[in-house]
Formats: sequence, C-alpha cells, structure tokens
Amino acid sequence: MQLTNSIKSIAIGSFDGIHKGHQALINQVEALVIIERNGGYLTSGYRRSFFVKQFCFFYHLEKIKLLSAKSFVAKLKEDFPKLEKIVVGYDFSFGYKKEGTIGLLKKLFNGKVVVVSEVKEQGISIHSRTIKEYISTGEMALVTKLLGRAFVINGEIIKGQGLGKKELVPTLNLKVKDYHLPKSGVYATRTKIDNVWLKSVTFLGHRVTTDGSFAIESYILDRDIGIVTGFIEIEFILFIRENQKFNGLNALKEQIQKDIEAVRTGSHA
Repeated sequence: MQLTNSIKSIAIGSFDGIHKGHQALINQVEALVIIERNGGYLTSGYRRSFFVKQFCFFYHLEKIKLLSAKSFVAKLKEDFPKLEKIVVGYDFSFGYKKEGTIGLLKKLFNGKVVVVSEVKEQGISIHSRTIKEYISTGEMALVTKLLGRAFVINGEIIKGQGLGKKELVPTLNLKVKDYHLPKSGVYATRTKIDNVWLKSVTFLGHRVTTDGSFAIESYILDRDIGIVTGFIEIEFILFIRENQKFNGLNALKEQIQKDIEAVRTGSHA
C-alpha cells in the first residue's frame, strides 16, 4: 500500500523556511504538500524535511501551475484517497492564476478545511518574504526569532583563492545553490563539520581587497580542522560588520583578527 493511501490530514504551502507561521499549520497534520518553486529559498528542496517530523510530498509548481482550482483539488483527492482534513494559511490561494480562494476550497473539498490565522512575533507578521527582507539587511537575531531557529545554509567545500592559509587565516570556502543569502559582510556563525557545530566567523560577499570575486568563507575558531571535503552547514548568528576594502593584506589580516576576537569573546553582541 502506498504511503499516501493512509494519510488523512495535510497542510499545503511552500513552507519555505519552516518558520513559526508554518509550524502553526504543520502541528495539526500528518503530512505536508510542499509547492516547490525555483531558487531563492530560506530552506531549499528536501532540506525542509529536516525541520519537521511529518511526511513531505513535493508538488513542483511548473507541473501544476496550469491546473484549475477544481483540477488541483481533484489531484489532492487522487493522491490522498483517505484525505479528511486540509490545513492552510489565512492568505492561501491555489489553481491557475491563483483563482482558488479558501471559500472555493471549502466548496470543492468534502472534508474539513482548517484556516490558520496570521502569526506574529514582536508585532511582525511572519512570512517568508518578510524574513528574507531581514536576512537581506543582516538582522539575524530577528530572523532567528521569526524562524524559531537560526538561519542555515548548506554548501559544498571548494578551493579558495589560496591567500587565506598563506597570507591571512585558513578558511573553508563554500559554493551554495538556491538560497536567499544574507547581506554582504562578516558574521558570527556556527559551522557544522562531521555533525559537530563549531564556533566560526564567516565572510560573505565580494573580496574587494583581493580578487573581487564572490565568496563565502568560514574560519573555525580555536580548532585545527585539517582537510575538509564534501558539504557543510553554516548557521548565521549575528552580523558583525560591513564588507569593506582595505589598504593591502596586512590591514585586512589585522581586521580579520579583530573579527575573530570579537566572536571569541562575545564582544560583538
């Protein structure tokens, strides 16, 4: 028997970030129907499933965007034949050109439709787009409150420009895809290597003092990590300073040491 044949309750949405607003829906159901778009995520692809205990089923927008509201509900009934309850947010719409309203969903679906009201934190309405705005301005402490956890990116270790270990400090260089990235600058972070979270300082932006290329570089504090390959995660805690151009490598190295000390001692807080 297929897993979907036993599911009786689902929540529908993009669930980008699995933030506090999403959790209000998720906590009421057995499974999520995630509408998958292309790029710019708070939490990309299958990684959403890491933050929930429910089953996750992905509907790719490109494959369903031409379905009418009626056809979309028919698809849900076909995919989940035992479905009894659908949970959605107060601003939910569906179907071709978002023609489907919550009122129409209640008419088309012969089970229970639960509509979750707006969720706020510190008077701020919690939406993925709002969280992205705060990420773009480096307000990571507020982002953490809205998400209910720290903002995390995942990426593959790549070869850097070679200056770090020789002239500055040794860093892990990351290549990431699909994420909505924080503003350019230096951050207090934690970096996950071999399932261990380590205190770190991360630079994100264009290397304006050296080769001008875009980079995400993480320095691990007080730990000789040796050679690291594969994928790692970086958790953004606080914004430390803006990206800036320095008059040579010595000035840059001096500032990097100040950044490291600020994170080590907590004086950035």
